[in-house]
Amino acid sequence: MTAQRAMQIGELAERTGLSIRTLRHYDEIGLLRPSARSDGGFRLYTADDESRLLLIRRMKPLGYSLEQMGELLAVVDGLDADPADTALAARLADIRDEALTRRDDLRRKLDAADEFVAQLEAR
Repeated sequence: MTAQRAMQIGELAERTGLSIRTLRHYDEIGLLRPSARSDGGFRLYTADDESRLLLIRRMKPLGYSLEQMGELLAVVDGLDADPADTALAARLADIRDEALTRRDDLRRKLDAADEFVAQLEAR
């Protein structure tokens, strides 16, 4: 493990607003593995793990499936290992374009919800 301060699953859950159950599930499916385990077997996470988890959390409101999240993380990991990989860079650009489309759709839905609430308040 690096020199980063390790945190246990409860602290990571509190810092990210996700449940311990969700973090355990992400570990089970390989989406977010702890960086280490304590002598007692407790999951230990670093600030890098927290950043990865926040990336996952930010995908949730846009409706990404766990499989799609895993694909994005694989692309990010691949580019970290080989920044010159043009195929991965192109895939990341596609994912970014899709995220922009999903964000715009979410914005339209939010605008419609605001209009609905305004109509209700006007009654």
